[in-house]
Amino acid sequence: MKLIVGLGNPGRKYENNRHNIGFMVIDRLASEFGTTNYELSEEGQTQYAWLKIGREKAEILKPQTFMNNSGFSVGYAKKNHSNLRNSDICIIHDDLDIPLGSYKMQFGKGPRLHNGVNSIEEGLGTKNFWRLRVGINNREGNRGESEKSGEEYVLSNFSGQEREILEGTIGERIVPVIKDWLLKRSAI
Repeated sequence: MKLIVGLGNPGRKYENNRHNIGFMVIDRLASEFGTTNYELSEEGQTQYAWLKIGREKAEILKPQTFMNNSGFSVGYAKKNHSNLRNSDICIIHDDLDIPLGSYKMQFGKGPRLHNGVNSIEEGLGTKNFWRLRVGINNREGNRGESEKSGEEYVLSNFSGQEREILEGTIGERIVPVIKDWLLKRSAI
């Protein structure tokens, strides 16, 4: 069993925010596997669904705690799956250190500062899990965007052109990487 968690903030207000790229990837992944309905765990404060690829089973999560408290939902899921190893957990999140259209899949290594990831490290009691870091930085040369603070920038919406870039990146590059990760028992 594997656990794939997309980070974001719940609610329509945040739907198209850069900070919600984790939710966007999870929704695309669910769509690829024909999963359209999420269940709600009130106790775990998360939306979840199950995927199956080959003989591998995965639970996908969208914490509903807001980004900075994501560790609660991930910790809850880990406690409910006693056979789940940290190496079978993948957290998908935005990363301002990576340019838009790029990503990095890494084990135990993350961005310089990300409160959602920090919360998960606290919730799991370790830094040793997979992180799919999706680049959202497109500030250079964009009038008005370069002056925004990081916090303000991640809570702003993607432009139409940025969404097109992301759709291609998610569908053509990120979803295949996640499928490969699901099927492999060893490190990528």
